Amino acid sequence: MSISFADRSDVGGDEVSAAPNAVEAILVLDDEPGMRTFIARTLSSKFARVETAADAEEARALAKDTRFDLMIADIRLPGAVSGLELARELRDRYQVDLDVIFITGYSDVYDEIDALRDTSADVLRKPFHAEQLLAVIKRAQDRRQATREQFLRNREFEQRPSAKRIVGESASLKDIWRTIHRIAPMPSTVLIKGETGTGKELVARALHDLSGRRGSYVPVNCGAISADLIEGELFGHLKGAFTGAHQARNGLFSHADGGTLFLDEIGEMPLALQAKLLRVLEERRYRPVGGSQEIPVNARVITATNRDLAAEVLAGRFRKDLYYRINVVDLRLPPLRERKGDIEHLARYFLQVLSAELGVPTPELTAWDLQQLTRYDWPGNCRELRNVIERSLLLGSPVAQYVWESTAHTPEESASVAPTSSLEAVQRSHIMNALCVAGGNKTVAARALGVSRKTVERKLKEWSDEASAAQPG
Repeated sequence: MSISFADRSDVGGDEVSAAPNAVEAILVLDDEPGMRTFIARTLSSKFARVETAADAEEARALAKDTRFDLMIADIRLPGAVSGLELARELRDRYQVDLDVIFITGYSDVYDEIDALRDTSADVLRKPFHAEQLLAVIKRAQDRRQATREQFLRNREFEQRPSAKRIVGESASLKDIWRTIHRIAPMPSTVLIKGETGTGKELVARALHDLSGRRGSYVPVNCGAISADLIEGELFGHLKGAFTGAHQARNGLFSHADGGTLFLDEIGEMPLALQAKLLRVLEERRYRPVGGSQEIPVNARVITATNRDLAAEVLAGRFRKDLYYRINVVDLRLPPLRERKGDIEHLARYFLQVLSAELGVPTPELTAWDLQQLTRYDWPGNCRELRNVIERSLLLGSPVAQYVWESTAHTPEESASVAPTSSLEAVQRSHIMNALCVAGGNKTVAARALGVSRKTVERKLKEWSDEASAAQPG
């Protein structure tokens, strides 16, 4: 027989929150009438609904008509079905996110719990007090809330504008995404490895966005700050700590407290500073330049490099102990040449995003464009692909034309025009450079060149027609 307790009399014990997404409806399953009554009376003042069942059949009937947030079940029940088996059955048939607390008077049931492979299930040994029961429910409630918050963060991230997301459908990229979602909520340090332009900062940002950390995401390029200044940038400094330190200043660790500090190109960090970083990672405290007092910090550190740090360790340019400390989780981002199936997705994505930013129509990619895009190895990876797409939108010419230029010329050759170049090549170089400087504004570029806008448009159209005529029929 099912007994429902709806009275709201005060019951002692830890306070359990009734916040949104909290546990509200509980099913109590135990064959002992006294235990059912004790649990129900303990919980009836804390939760909107508490139902009890003496066996699996009663529990099934209740679960069929009511959505329960939590089931408190005796592991060993009369009949053929155990509490463990019933929990699995109810999750499969009615509610996949049903939380479970198992109660038992036996000491030999933990192997059965392990067999369930359910890390969200708690076990409470009989006999227990009301306070113990409420504490275990609170733990389940907190876990439930954390799970839902993580789900919402994942959903919010997936629905963000595509400009802030990693694009691709390759198996290697899907593996990376699975790893990102798995490790994002954890505090462990992460080392992201990959060539220039593979998207290391996008991955670092994704790890922060999905982590649930309330503090800021603070990126810093270790190779862009001089060796003399980087210590002060990271740890801050006191007034008078060095020449030019006219006032105290907080460092990036301070700004990242409660959040994430992303150290890009960590292989460029000076050896002396590597030792200080290692100490911060191990002790979670840092000392500003010129200071004597250590400051506690709660910042997750994510690092990235395009170097082979293991080789740098052997060469004596990177500390072995720091390498092992930051390499808790290793994420390798494949170069674009290893996931050519993603090139079309990336090209269309860049076309859509950049055309919207530049206020120009989004052109269609032709078969010739795609052929040229996929035959190139893209040594600059996604960043180089983006630049090619942006150049084609700025200058109004087919994408394939600029892919050809990327493969036909080195950066040094593209930067200047040889004295033996034809007049047409010189004109083309000057017009393109002027357009780049003018941000794609043809009127401004024409004014800088001392020609009319129509002249610039006519030359661009000629080059576009030539590129189209060169396409295989």
